Amino acid sequence: MRRISILLLLLSLISGIAYAQKEKKDKKKKKGKGETEATLPVAPPKPQLKNYLDSVSYSIGVNIGSSVNSQPIDSLNTELLLQGLRSVLEKKDTLLLSEMQSVGILQNYFQSMRQKMEEKNKQKAVENKKMADEFLAANKTKPGVVTTGTGLQYLVLKEGTGPYPKPTDRVKVHYTGTFLDGKKFDSSIDRGEPAVFGVQQVIKGWTEALQMMKVGSKWKVFISPELGYGDQGRGAEMPPNSLLIFEVELLGIEK
Repeated sequence: MRRISILLLLLSLISGIAYAQKEKKDKKKKKGKGETEATLPVAPPKPQLKNYLDSVSYSIGVNIGSSVNSQPIDSLNTELLLQGLRSVLEKKDTLLLSEMQSVGILQNYFQSMRQKMEEKNKQKAVENKKMADEFLAANKTKPGVVTTGTGLQYLVLKEGTGPYPKPTDRVKVHYTGTFLDGKKFDSSIDRGEPAVFGVQQVIKGWTEALQMMKVGSKWKVFISPELGYGDQGRGAEMPPNSLLIFEVELLGIEK
């Protein structure tokens, strides 16, 4: 499977490079006597999807391109890339590296990239934890901000009159989540519909806050990394040790 993925990656690059080389050669062709070289740019012919396999081929290219863009891959030597591709596909005995050597090199490369990313995340986690602690220490002194025994902080924006949710309940809420710098990362309001979930199916900070809110209440909740996603974060969209700020409106308890 790894070998197939690598070959597909190479195939996605060859078409663009081959076309560029052909265009360059065409420009070098000599004109007849009395002719002058055209200066107007000529658009390349638009590829046509003539049958189902053409569509499959194009879709593979789109998929590979998206995958490559999402990977931390440094600049590639396209000439050597093409040479390796042709050697394998045309079954020429001109490989500069054996298949086993190539696999080992790629494994080492991606392992090195993972290690670099882990080190970067560790440093980011330390920085974010420091900023979160400093913010919470200052925030707890502000009027109206309540700090619980777990370190959760909240500010009541509107007090509801309904019942409190139990741990086993499912609730309907509207919310907007932002990072410490004010950047929005999620919002049920932007999606145009409330979120529904179990009280214990969310991060610790949410579970604690929901059980203290009456239906109809609207709170601003400040969630420390320990009560959120911790030092691991959650993918690229949630950095490690992020302090999370939510405006939460408890709309109801689902039956």
